[in-house]
Amino acid sequence: MELTNTLSFLAAPFAMCLILAGIHCYLGLHVLARGVIFVDLSLAQVAAFGATCAVFLGLDHHSVETYFVSLGATFLGAALFALARRHENLFSQEAIIGIVYALASASVVLVVDKIAHGAEHIKDLLVGQVLWVTWPEVYKTAAIYGCVSVVHFVFRKQLIRTSFGLQKEHRGFWDFLFYALFGVVITSSVSIAGVLQVFA
Repeated sequence: MELTNTLSFLAAPFAMCLILAGIHCYLGLHVLARGVIFVDLSLAQVAAFGATCAVFLGLDHHSVETYFVSLGATFLGAALFALARRHENLFSQEAIIGIVYALASASVVLVVDKIAHGAEHIKDLLVGQVLWVTWPEVYKTAAIYGCVSVVHFVFRKQLIRTSFGLQKEHRGFWDFLFYALFGVVITSSVSIAGVLQVFA
């Protein structure tokens, strides 16, 4: 009986881990092909900064509004990374990714200093709450990642060619689309598993 209770308690977190691992492995292949190893850490930190700003403005950490503020910040990061790749002959895209990470990290610390229970918010952002996910959260995340997967499947040729540097037409658009979709995944992942586990 006790084993059954334990297994039923861990079923939703286990399912969530499978969902997270599946999409992150696929996107990781694109990241390696692009040579931007730390883009997931940087986008995760930008998502964390967006969530921190939302909490600072009085929104609940796990609310829909906070998710969209975080997603908006991530889209700005995605646009910057796509623009940086377009001008990679002028400056290193990896350097831009590092600068964005450092600025987002420092900004989180500065904003959290002004929030009551800021230390708890930082802990939640870094390590997440994956053991406490519920089935509705699993279904919602599966639906979001399913939509991202469908877009990746429909535009797989263009996205793969862009990742390997073979796509010449509308390269900026395909770069932005990749980073934006990656941002959707990262934003959802950070709210569940935290920045550290998303990067790992």
